[in-house]
Amino acid sequence: MLASSALELTLLLLSAAVLGVVAFRLMHLPPMLGYLAVGALIGPHALGLVPETTSARHLAEFGVVFLMFSIGLEFNLSKLRALRATVFGLGLAQVIATIALAVAGMLTIAWLFADFAQGRFAVSWPGAFALGAALSMSSTAIVVKLLVEKLALETPHGRQIIGVLLFQDLAVVPLLILVPSIAKGGGNGMWHSLGI
Repeated sequence: MLASSALELTLLLLSAAVLGVVAFRLMHLPPMLGYLAVGALIGPHALGLVPETTSARHLAEFGVVFLMFSIGLEFNLSKLRALRATVFGLGLAQVIATIALAVAGMLTIAWLFADFAQGRFAVSWPGAFALGAALSMSSTAIVVKLLVEKLALETPHGRQIIGVLLFQDLAVVPLLILVPSIAKGGGNGMWHSLGI
């Protein structure tokens, strides 16, 4: 049964979300995982109960907007200002270390298995950089929601996690510019794009 109207789609998503959250609560797992599992299960690439339509896409965008709004209610400017050392210290270190480890790991795997796999593991350093950039990111919305549920947002480790997440959010834009520019060979165009 495919949801055809926006009302049917909304009712299907709400009822599936409630059932998913209840099931995950019974298993003593975070409700956010229930939302993700239900979305993957009833989406167009699994059971196909929710078709890939414009109305489904709009509903998904509204969901993200509401989630980000609820996260935004948790922060104020003075709290963000107090976190600036963590954001640009620990956050920068995490992103750089993750990218460096991914590049080193991927290039090492490619080098070790190059003869054995006859080039199947061949990876360029721009590809390894793109993988490292993707691995260095995490979902601010999901992690903050989990911290709020566990009442850990104001703890020292909670503030450090928030600082790293905020830097990851800031790093998305330069990384979205760097990855395609590096793939094309870099050059002056990359620095011009980053400057803008």
